[in-house]
Amino acid sequence: MPQSVFKLESLLETHEQPFMVIGADLHVLAVNQAWETAFGIAREVQVGRPCCEQQGACRHQRLFQTLEPYGGIFEVDGRKDKKLLNVRGYPLLDADGRLYLGESQSLLHKRGDEVHQSGMVGKSEPFLRLKTQLQQAAAIQAPVLLLGETGTGKELAAEFIHRHSQHAQGEFVIADCTVFGEDLFESELFGHEKGAFTGAASGKKGLFELADNGTLFLDEIGELPVSQQAKLLRALESGQFRRVGGTVTLKANVRVLCATHRNLADMVRQGRFREDLFYRLSVFPIEIPPLRERKQDIPILVEHFLKQFGPLKGQHLTIGREGLIKLIQHGWPGNIRELKNCLHLATGLCAGAIIQPQDIHFMRMIGEQTGSLAMEDVDLQQAPAGNGGNMSTLEQYEASFIGSLIKKYQGNRKLIAAEMNISERTLYRKLNRLNLN
Repeated sequence: MPQSVFKLESLLETHEQPFMVIGADLHVLAVNQAWETAFGIAREVQVGRPCCEQQGACRHQRLFQTLEPYGGIFEVDGRKDKKLLNVRGYPLLDADGRLYLGESQSLLHKRGDEVHQSGMVGKSEPFLRLKTQLQQAAAIQAPVLLLGETGTGKELAAEFIHRHSQHAQGEFVIADCTVFGEDLFESELFGHEKGAFTGAASGKKGLFELADNGTLFLDEIGELPVSQQAKLLRALESGQFRRVGGTVTLKANVRVLCATHRNLADMVRQGRFREDLFYRLSVFPIEIPPLRERKQDIPILVEHFLKQFGPLKGQHLTIGREGLIKLIQHGWPGNIRELKNCLHLATGLCAGAIIQPQDIHFMRMIGEQTGSLAMEDVDLQQAPAGNGGNMSTLEQYEASFIGSLIKKYQGNRKLIAAEMNISERTLYRKLNRLNLN
């Protein structure tokens, strides 16, 4: 394995979701700990295998040919239970200019007994208020809209509602609306019949069918194209739908939960989100507090994450008083996800079993030609000019990050979107919202 891959492998663990790196020869070069846990396969077994059963005519080969990032829902190769994956793939370049494929993968549905049992921890007043609201939401059938910044734990909140609801024994199906383009939405949500369109070699169940008697979680509902919103509204109101290319009307008993970090009310006023769908989804809105409003929970969250990371290092990990103070003083624009990734890095850097201030680094991408990651405190003063005076802390952080990529890739939107693991359309919306050229 080339030395550059060893460097890349060391960065894999910053990904919360299962993540895989594939070489140009269409063989697996590396996977992360989250991948091993999710699929129950040791990385020593997976590394060196062909990327998939359809090697030579697969999504991975197409990326190496076109360099176009992709997203969608695919079956897990070689599994009898036909589990589905929510997948995003994009090109990666190392410092020597060698091309790899990075693919994030998450299992699309979980049985009730597979859902996390202890993912939400805290004792602060905002956290306890949230937990009360989630318990109330679980006890009724009203549509729930989870609101909050990126990284606050909206998926865990949705799992909590599912686990305490009457649908708890059914499956918890996760649908990431950021990967549903104009041509994917109907097929993925409602399924399709054999021959319904080019490439439909067999029939396929949609997410509504998979979630029958369970819960369907529509994450980032604000990213759903306007043209597809009416189709979702009809299915939600009637509980009925048809597969693409089908003539039979199907029905599913599904509890639908939605989440977004967008202001949907503003999007309705701007004509970017249907008003009738907004009112249908937001009967019971629940705001997930950002980490900066529940800093009392940071020591508890730190202990929770260190219990997860300790076995990876083979020892019981703790944090020193000065290190904890440094964490509490940070603004956490990336919320709990940022805290978890920060601690994961710190556990790898600390020399012993106690994390010290020098082991703690707040990550940001530096727009250097080497494309390297630098470990330093985020300087929000470096955010590009524009509407910075009206930006939230998170938006300033996002603007600073995108600004560094604009400089790095000299404004090439395709490369910027690939490094951010988003579509060019989503990047275009971000540039407009942040007033970046």
